[in-house]
Amino acid sequence: MNGIVPNKEPKYVPEIRGALRNHMIEVPQVIREASGIKIFGKRIKSLVFTTDVAIIKNTNADAIIAVYPFTPQPIITQAIMSAADVPVFCGVGGGITQGKRVINLALDAEFKGAMGVVVNAPTSNEIVKNLRETIDIPVIVTVVSENDDFEGRIEAGATILNVSGGKSTVDIVKQVRSKFPEFPIIATGGPTTETMKETIKAGANAITFTPPSSGEIFSELMAKYRNY
Repeated sequence: MNGIVPNKEPKYVPEIRGALRNHMIEVPQVIREASGIKIFGKRIKSLVFTTDVAIIKNTNADAIIAVYPFTPQPIITQAIMSAADVPVFCGVGGGITQGKRVINLALDAEFKGAMGVVVNAPTSNEIVKNLRETIDIPVIVTVVSENDDFEGRIEAGATILNVSGGKSTVDIVKQVRSKFPEFPIIATGGPTTETMKETIKAGANAITFTPPSSGEIFSELMAKYRNY
């Protein structure tokens, strides 16, 4: 052997689609370049940010991140868990909802089968610590600014940081990664393939993708129907 390793051709991957389920939301292929985060033996690279059960049932994402701008309710968690056939990370508050209620919602989410819980940026480190001591699934803490206390979050018991900083997301990811080279990071990927690549290059292990709404998708379908 001359030490040259021959180029390996990409493996052929058979794909099976149903006639009725061929129309679905697929996450951008670039997200496959992320390292992923292995949780309970499952490798998660892509997460769809939605609570729409129709979208949850018709996406190829590795997982669902179900965070919504209302007070978290167990009935909503139950509906999402019933619809999903992939792991779900449930929002349990930390903004408007505080204190013991966050702990109870997280425990309920674990009992319903959630793979992890997500708390909002205003959540105190004390609540993060209590969550870590109460549940056995990952505690995902959202960070939105370069001024957030990353070290304090991690010391309090955060399992994963969820970076959602809008246009500052890439810079926040870089800052976290420079201080914590191996700590798990989920981050919003932004609106384009290029922004997703930048976020992955900055150090995000998994990317959150915001899909078009059911209304937007249906609007496109209706336009096609009118041309029949």
